[in-house]
Amino acid sequence: MCIAAFAWQAHPLYPLVLLLNRDEYFVRPTKPLGWWEGGEILGVRDEVGGGTWLACARNGKVAFVTNVLELHTLPEAKSRGELPVRFLKGTQSPREFAEMLLEEAHEYNGFNLILADLSSRSMIYITNRPKGEGIRIQEVPPGLHVLSNAKLDSPWPKAELLGLKFKKFLYRHGEGEIPVKDMVKNLMRDTKKAEESRLPHICSPEWEFGLSSIFVKVETPLGYYGTRSTAALTASINGDVTFYETYLEKEMWKEQTINYRIDKRKQI
Repeated sequence: MCIAAFAWQAHPLYPLVLLLNRDEYFVRPTKPLGWWEGGEILGVRDEVGGGTWLACARNGKVAFVTNVLELHTLPEAKSRGELPVRFLKGTQSPREFAEMLLEEAHEYNGFNLILADLSSRSMIYITNRPKGEGIRIQEVPPGLHVLSNAKLDSPWPKAELLGLKFKKFLYRHGEGEIPVKDMVKNLMRDTKKAEESRLPHICSPEWEFGLSSIFVKVETPLGYYGTRSTAALTASINGDVTFYETYLEKEMWKEQTINYRIDKRKQI
C-alpha cells in the first residue's frame, strides 16, 4: 500500500510537487534512490519484481503507481511495478501509453498509475478497477490531488487528512521555495488512525485499521509491514528536479537527495 499527495500545475515555481509513502513488508528487498543502468532513469526499485513505485527520467517524464486495496488478488498477475518502468523507457506520451494498456490491463492486479510529461504539461491517471469496467483513463486537472489505494481523490480518511495538511503547508509557504525535508517531516509521519466507521470495509477490520494512517507500521506473522520509504520530488519551472528519499535500512532511517536538470534534447 502507498499514499501520494501532489500539486500539479498549481504552484508558480513548481509545476510538480510530489510526496509519496511506500508501505511494504520490511523484509522485502529494495534498492534506495539512485540512477539506473544507463543513467537515464532515477528512482527507487523493488528487487523482487524488478519494478518501481516511483521514478523519473532525464527527459522530464515521471511515473508512480499504487496498489488498489482488494480482498482477492491473482498470484500469477504481472508486476504492477513494471508499468512505470515501461513508460519511462518508452517513447510514448502519457496518453499513448495509457491507450496501449487497454488490451492488457486485466493481466495486472488492481493498480492506480500516474504518468506525467513535464515538457508537454501532460498528466494521465489510469486504473483497471473496479473489475469488469475496463481501464479508466483520465487527464489529471491542475490542482492538489491525493492518491491512496482507491481511485484518485477518493475520500478515505487518511487521504483527506493528507490533502488538508498538504494544502495548509503550501499555503503557509506561499509562492516561495518549498522546504522539502520539512514537508516530509510535517506531512508524511502522521500515525493517526481512522475511526472504524470510516474504514472502506474491503478486508479485515484489523488490517484496514492498521493501514488507515498516513504513516504505517503493523506487526504481522510475516514480520513488520509499513512505511519503509518516503519520497519527495519537485520539478521547477526552469527544469530543475530535486528527488529526496528517506528510507528504512537495517532498522535505521537514512536519507539522500539527488538533483538534475531536465534534458530538453531528450524530450518526447
